[in-house]
This record gives sequence, structure tokens and C-alpha cells, in this order.
Amino acid sequence: MNLSENFTLEELTHTDHREFDNTPNDAELANLVRLAAFLEQVREVLGDKTIIVNSAFRSAEVNRAVGSSDKSQHRRGCAADIRVKGLTPDEVVKTIIAAGLHYDQVIREFDRWTHVSIPNEEGQKPRNMALIIDKSGTRAYA
Repeated sequence: MNLSENFTLEELTHTDHREFDNTPNDAELANLVRLAAFLEQVREVLGDKTIIVNSAFRSAEVNRAVGSSDKSQHRRGCAADIRVKGLTPDEVVKTIIAAGLHYDQVIREFDRWTHVSIPNEEGQKPRNMALIIDKSGTRAYA
């Protein structure tokens, strides 16, 4: 099922933890549609490069299995961890910030992927938080 031109429900709910159900409810699905629309904007500002989604929606069981917080925006269908062939996570972060996209969070994580998120509720003002997470901890993106 396509959620947008380039992103499918299967892609945004994929998990290697197949022993757990990772089916979003109606509210989570609506958030995934909003997330897919945002990912289309990200794709556009990155020069229409293909975005590889490592992880997006996570059910409670999947989220626990990967060791993430219950407060994670992945639980609501509002976040995705992405990679872009030919670009570093730092380049992805810088491009998103420079483009002025309305993100809730953009995080360079361990120099391996970029976490992007939208506000948890439609119409909610995005926080525009830019962060770095690595072995040194969490800090503002500078």
C-alpha cells in the first residue's frame, strides 16, 4: 500500500523482529501518511535521491526488542531512521536544516544514519530540534 509516491506502508513498518506484530492502528497509520509526505520533502531537497528507511513505525513489542524508549516517536509513526546512498548522515542533516523543512527532530546518530521526525500531532508546531547522538552522548547539533 502506497502512503506517498515513493514510500509504502510495508517499508515504513518493516522490522527484522518478525516474531512481533508491527501493524499500526488508525491513528498511527495517519501519522505514517504524514511522515511519508515529510520524507517526500526530504527526498526532494536531497536532489531526489533514494531514501533507505532503516526503521520507522515500531509497535510496543518491536520497540522494546530494539531497546528504545516508550516515548520514542517511532511508537507513534512519527519518526524514521534513514540512510541516503552517496550522502553522509551529516550531509543529510545539514541539507534538511538548510532547506528550512518543518521537522520536529533531525538527529545524526552514530554517524551511521539520520533520524527524522514530525510533530506527534497534526497541526502541532515542530520543535526543529537538531541533535547528535553518539558514544559521547546527546548534544545539540552545531
